[in-house]
Amino acid sequence: MERLDKLLASTGMWTRREVKELVRQGRVTVNGEVALRPERKYDPSDAVQVDGERVACGGFTYLMLHKPKGVLTATEDARQTTVLDLLPPQYRRAGLAPVGRLDKDTTGLLLLTDDGALAHRLLAPKSHVDKVYLARIDGTADARDVRAFAEGMTLASGETCMSAVLEPMGEGACRVTLREGKYHQVKRMLAARGKPVLELHRVSMGPLRLDPALGAGQWRPLTAEEVRALGAG
Repeated sequence: MERLDKLLASTGMWTRREVKELVRQGRVTVNGEVALRPERKYDPSDAVQVDGERVACGGFTYLMLHKPKGVLTATEDARQTTVLDLLPPQYRRAGLAPVGRLDKDTTGLLLLTDDGALAHRLLAPKSHVDKVYLARIDGTADARDVRAFAEGMTLASGETCMSAVLEPMGEGACRVTLREGKYHQVKRMLAARGKPVLELHRVSMGPLRLDPALGAGQWRPLTAEEVRALGAG
């Protein structure tokens, strides 16, 4: 059992003084009840919320973001908007980082966390974590393209790409599943087949799927079930 102000301050989102002010304003609830005293002790597993948002106390934080176009997958940039800039202030100073990278003009699922071990495992090619993308392309993918992806490709730069799954979806569209994440990989592989990418959208990473209720730029904490599915928590 820990004091409420200490539990919330341990997340790095607020100082203990700020927590006391949040409690005074009635913005903190524990297990559905408004917290009245910052010094009262609770279990770290209790359901603590600030302004209606669940806060993971004494553990890691996991957020799902629907990344919009025009936003950098970075923790900070002096001139351009980053994915962290889309979050409330308390999360921007909680040590979160994006797991992997989506290009500035690519949209879709992005996981943000302070769990470095999980991030490393999800990104390691030997972990075989599938990343699934929907692509709008100039052209129509065919059986020869499917075979080229399945056999693994060598790009003009000399880089080799692991076997990947290409699923044609009619004129101008396809689905791509990768188990690695080289720079601009989906775009470069499709360009090598003469089908340049016009739009790219990530829909899943391993067992984690983009919540259809999230609009571009919106985010939410992962559910306990999603965290367990990732093997985290």
